[in-house]
Amino acid sequence: MTSNLLHRWPSALGLGCAVLVLVAGAGREVLAIVLGVAVLCYLTAAATRRRWMAWVGLGAGSVAVAASELAGLPWWAGLGFVAVVLVAGGLVGGVPRAPLTAQTVALLGYGGLAVTAVLVVPAVGMVLAGLALAAHGVWDVIHYRRDEVVPRSLAEFCVLLDVPLGLGFLALAATGAVSG
Repeated sequence: MTSNLLHRWPSALGLGCAVLVLVAGAGREVLAIVLGVAVLCYLTAAATRRRWMAWVGLGAGSVAVAASELAGLPWWAGLGFVAVVLVAGGLVGGVPRAPLTAQTVALLGYGGLAVTAVLVVPAVGMVLAGLALAAHGVWDVIHYRRDEVVPRSLAEFCVLLDVPLGLGFLALAATGAVSG
């Protein structure tokens, strides 16, 4: 029993983080940042051809967000810069094109939704960010099942962060309990 629970640490960590964000009353900007960092993790693994680097991407994305804001830039500028460096490095390093392309397209799609969510009317942005983050859970499940690009532990963590957090914010937005 204890061994089984220890193997589910990514689930517990993801769900715990989702609950903490919901309880803290964070707004759509935090939700959008979570989405942006999530897709950067996948791109990091694809661009370096090292699955474990997805966990490093989690930290690097967080540092990029903080550095951007300290420099007076929007958070997505830092994530965008890191993404460009990763794609360029992957291309120069000759990583397989299919995973790099798929993760770049995902970053552009989900990242574009994340940025849009903070630029539109707060109520619409909250719904958009919640839907996009919950939908990213499908991306996580696909990678978990295929056991490709990122370690299963990261995909498992992301599923239990993205889906409850996205759906939680949708529920809060529907009740008017969360503002921009």
